[in-house]
Amino acid sequence: GTLPMQFLYDHMYGLIDLSFWGYVIISLVMLQVTVTGVTLYFHRDQAHRGVDLHPVLRHFFRFWLWMGTGMTTREWVAVHRKHHAKCETAEDPHSPVVFGLKKVLLEGAELYKEHAADPETLEKYSRGCPDDWLENQLYYRHSYLGILIFVVAMLLMFGVAGVIMVAVQMSSMPLLAAGVINGIGHHSGYRNFETEDAATNIVPWGVFLGGEELHNNHHAFPSSAKFSMRSWEFDIGWMWLTIFSSIGLARVKKVAPKLRFEDEREQIDLETVRAVIVNRMHILREYTRNVTLPVFRNELNRDGLSRRARRLLIRRPQLLDEASRQRLRALLAKNPKLATVVEFRERLQALWEGRHVSNERLIAQLKEWCAQAEASGIKVLQDYARALKHYTVAPA
Repeated sequence: GTLPMQFLYDHMYGLIDLSFWGYVIISLVMLQVTVTGVTLYFHRDQAHRGVDLHPVLRHFFRFWLWMGTGMTTREWVAVHRKHHAKCETAEDPHSPVVFGLKKVLLEGAELYKEHAADPETLEKYSRGCPDDWLENQLYYRHSYLGILIFVVAMLLMFGVAGVIMVAVQMSSMPLLAAGVINGIGHHSGYRNFETEDAATNIVPWGVFLGGEELHNNHHAFPSSAKFSMRSWEFDIGWMWLTIFSSIGLARVKKVAPKLRFEDEREQIDLETVRAVIVNRMHILREYTRNVTLPVFRNELNRDGLSRRARRLLIRRPQLLDEASRQRLRALLAKNPKLATVVEFRERLQALWEGRHVSNERLIAQLKEWCAQAEASGIKVLQDYARALKHYTVAPA
């Protein structure tokens, strides 16, 4: 009876005895492996097909996430795809716009589990996920077995310190992914693109959360394997993909399109329409910067408008509450020039949001839009319409 007790006492710090900072470093490394697995494998590879990871990487991340989080591919992918399909509606699994920021921050894991356990959600949104023996008979069927293996392994290797390291690992995803990204990432931050949802970029340096901090960029271009869009933004997930691609462990399939301006182009044709539709997030951003805001600043100085009205003019109307929509209507009723640029923006958006419209009709609509914009008498709108004719689709 004394030998087992003596063994436990001798190895209370595990088979690997480290300094305090050694435990901290190992914990941070494991946390970053988990975060990298979620963003590269679950998110960019499986959910959006923006990249093809090598089978070796896929199997490693699948096994690691099963052990370190208890999450399985089909559940994570299904919940995330549903989030994009139903964003900011009552069917969104984790929208702070619907549930409130506090609930998503504190109960994000519970919201995730509720939708992950829904057979209809899994059936509709998990197509294309692994359907092999490992997934069906081990990972999905025994999701908590992975956690048990992880806990035992950590206790054997690190002893008492392993308990704290396990706690850090297990709490990271509910706090960081379910809480911070899904909560703060739809509540606070800056927006490069006026998407139909409330997604924001939390910070421009996507380092600690694998690049997921650049959430607005991702919602603007969901299938892009690269989340950073501005020259001063950094996506560490893209850095890893660049490294893995260079050694044959990943193949990037999709990145966000870029606007291409050709001086010699003057007429509006199918190529112009394609450029406008493919680059619609860029087009809308350029319209805000080059038309809406200059007109607003001019009217601000002339009519003494409130600076707070800026947000009303930029944000999509469906994201405004009723009181804000009423203020916007009152503002536009008093300022015909602002009303004109908002109307032209909405008509431009309607062009790419239309359904079952022939190419010929799209070309005619864009020509009509440009002609009327050039006849509007608003110089910045006229300049924008002329520039629109020079856009073309950039080569992949």
